[in-house]
Amino acid sequence: MTLLLLVRHGHTDAAGKRLTGWSPGVHLNARGREEADALRTRLEEIPVDAIYSSPLERCRETAAPLAHARRLSVRIRRGLIETGYGEWTGRTISQLRRTTLWKAVERTPSAVRFPGGESLLEVQARAVDEMNRIAAGHPKGTVVVVSHSDPIRLFIAHVAGAHVDHLHRLVVDTASVTAVSMDLGTPRLIKVNDTGSLMSLAGRGPRPRTRAAKVRG
Repeated sequence: MTLLLLVRHGHTDAAGKRLTGWSPGVHLNARGREEADALRTRLEEIPVDAIYSSPLERCRETAAPLAHARRLSVRIRRGLIETGYGEWTGRTISQLRRTTLWKAVERTPSAVRFPGGESLLEVQARAVDEMNRIAAGHPKGTVVVVSHSDPIRLFIAHVAGAHVDHLHRLVVDTASVTAVSMDLGTPRLIKVNDTGSLMSLAGRGPRPRTRAAKVRG
């Protein structure tokens, strides 16, 4: 059994205001840095075998305090990157809400392709493939995966058997943890969008480990 702990990156100045997509140079703000440090504390009693991240700075910066504490490297995976918004990248959400395509995104997201970018079905397919590859690489491990709202929500929808058109019913806050048990090919949701204590996960890992072994990574 693999336990995946899916973490949305910490807060940025653009969060909820504009679509940054694949744009480089978007960093955590002061709130986001506090969230990243708090994540390290929240996971303190949970063994972690590996840490994976989207290549974008906001995810790598979220993973950094935990990786430093556990003496683990952060493994970068392109499949965890944010949705490719194409021509919408950098535009404000208030502008986009006035477009016809935005209304389609709200009604039937499965049918939408962002201009010059990806469709949400494509994002879901690559996110699911990446999560499966990561789980296969750690068949008896607990793995932290730092990604973005859309890939995480789309993976949750896949695990829950929900249609992509129900995507907007799911909320994934910054620095939240969604726990998924990947057991014999049948994933199970254990926690969704958790921003509080994670102590209930301490006994769910594949194997017990001492604190000393955890620090050695």
